[in-house]
Amino acid sequence: MTARKFPALDAFRLAAAVLVVTIHTSPLGGFAPLADLWLTRVLARVAVPFFLMVSGYFLARGGWRLGAFCRRTALVYLAAAALYLPLNLYAGMGPARWLRALVWDGTFYHLWYFPALLWGVPAARALARLGPRAGLAVAGALYLFGLGGDSWFGLADRLGPLHAAYAAVFRLVEYTRNGLFYAPLFLLLGAAAVGKETRIPPRAAAAGLALGLAAMTAEAFWLHALGAPRHDSMYLFLPLCMVCLFALLLRANGGRLRAARDASLLLYLLHPGCIVAVRGLARAAGLWDLLVANSLGHFAAVLALSALAAAALLRLRPLRRDPHARAWRELDAAALRHNAQVLRQAAGPGCALMAVVKADAYGHGARQVCRILQRAGVRDYAVACLAEGVALRRAGVRGRILVLGWTDPAQAPLLARWRLTQAVAGLEHGRALAAQGVPLQVQLALDTGMHRLGVPAGDRAALAELYALPGLRVTGVFSHLCVSDSLAPADAAYTRRQAESFAAAVAWLRQNGYDPGRVHLLASYGIWNWPGYAFDCVRAGIALYGVRSTAAPTRRTLDLRPVLAVRARVALVRTLAPGESAGYGLAFTAARPTRLAVLAIGYADGIPRCLAENGGHVLLHGVACPLAGRPCMDQLLADVTAVPDAAAGDVVTLIGRDGAAALPAEQVAAQCGTIANELLARLGARLPVLVLKNAENH
Repeated sequence: MTARKFPALDAFRLAAAVLVVTIHTSPLGGFAPLADLWLTRVLARVAVPFFLMVSGYFLARGGWRLGAFCRRTALVYLAAAALYLPLNLYAGMGPARWLRALVWDGTFYHLWYFPALLWGVPAARALARLGPRAGLAVAGALYLFGLGGDSWFGLADRLGPLHAAYAAVFRLVEYTRNGLFYAPLFLLLGAAAVGKETRIPPRAAAAGLALGLAAMTAEAFWLHALGAPRHDSMYLFLPLCMVCLFALLLRANGGRLRAARDASLLLYLLHPGCIVAVRGLARAAGLWDLLVANSLGHFAAVLALSALAAAALLRLRPLRRDPHARAWRELDAAALRHNAQVLRQAAGPGCALMAVVKADAYGHGARQVCRILQRAGVRDYAVACLAEGVALRRAGVRGRILVLGWTDPAQAPLLARWRLTQAVAGLEHGRALAAQGVPLQVQLALDTGMHRLGVPAGDRAALAELYALPGLRVTGVFSHLCVSDSLAPADAAYTRRQAESFAAAVAWLRQNGYDPGRVHLLASYGIWNWPGYAFDCVRAGIALYGVRSTAAPTRRTLDLRPVLAVRARVALVRTLAPGESAGYGLAFTAARPTRLAVLAIGYADGIPRCLAENGGHVLLHGVACPLAGRPCMDQLLADVTAVPDAAAGDVVTLIGRDGAAALPAEQVAAQCGTIANELLARLGARLPVLVLKNAENH
């Protein structure tokens, strides 16, 4: 029997935040000092390592994209530092001390976590590059050193070499619970859990947690009896406790609970200010004995005030739009990764994959597509224009980004600033780019017969001049096959002539001492039909998304899977009597009692107006339902008489799979008299892209 899942990670965030409040209020201190020592100095010490492990887990799952994470963390930290600045000034903290605290120790006693995280995340990422075992070994060694400067300080400091080392460390930072000695280990332990969520059986994890807590309890009480701790955030058995606790939480985890996540952060940030407020209110109201001297009353008052303040702020936060509320695109990450692997194998050994992500990745969402492909090891991308390349860089996309289309030479500084590689569209274009005086990486587009952009492949003088132009560094040479999608004998002969012309130009470059860099000729249909011309890399566009432009046959079949689905909500369902009409121009007239569903999607979202009149349909509960009447800008009508239980809020599929039924993009495009490329590229930007991480639409 499978255990019921719930948002365990987010729920425990809230519990961990409450444990942090206990550390700073000592609820049992006035009644049972030893119990309070165990609660605040043993049990509550799992809170911050848990926060770190959660961060490491999700960072590793997301491919260690540090930019956005560190920016968000820094903004929260700076806001909190500003919030507590009046208390810093009241306490007499000078500018120099405040700046040092901002960088290393936190400007208020609970804010140390943020610089530890901001230093620890890059350190953990660097260690992760060493490999899981080596990275954890180094992080563990750093933790052991930090342990000697924390709860084991009184013992470790007696050793001469360590005494000098700790003295040097404490001249820079106040504690060793920081981003070098403390945070990296727990970040990497969280990262190590990715893909291994069920590695530790629940009974073993529970037993390990119990034994670890017992051992940590004995360790803490022994060290406190010796007076050894300089601080008590780090224990020898704490990592064991955290591995087992995190394994149990991952086993139970299912879904997200944003309210608990946000409340835990606010509780963490606000409770020290609430401690000050409770003390001030208690003094003013004559309730000092109840709300301050009474340790349990003090804890309850601080927790209650912190919770009220957090709840008030949560009510003021801007509400997020539900991406499932109207219409959306679904991106199957597993199918995309699968297709990338299949295309790599189809290209052959030593041939790289260049992902063509122009036109918002053929309507799939370029930012989301690139993030998935980066984690899959893809390092080459192609876009159509400068704006698309800049957008990818702003989204944190690394690797080579080739601008395939023409760029105004006056924009050369932007190409250089965003580290984009520009295709040279012709000799004059190359001269104009060089005239800007900006060092650029470029690739030469060769015209082998399509007569679109490119330098004529046979113009050797032009090729030589382009290599001689100052400021232009040629890193690649490419061309495009214009009839590679056709197997007709005349078209096949033309494709061979193009490929031979391209190969001859590349050979001439090499023979005359010109480095062609990355050589690529094949796009999607070239991969399907002409694998012998693969060269250094292949440019996969429509094939990457598991779609063919048309139903035309190809020389070989590749196991590619559709990546995209387009779905929309049913706004309402109404019944028409025979003879009643609906829609613009009353184009639909019911011939029988008919149930019409109003769909919350229209031609402004990229659904062609001609789809309805050409026999288009949608899938509802796996049943094909014909479109009815004239499409509107924002709504469509569908005849759902065949689905008796159709109701408002139901989801219809316009492209993709619904149960056993499917509407391939190729079929929808053919009904509209176009190709799948155009249909997908025209999908509207107001359709949000939702990434399905573990499901495949096949």
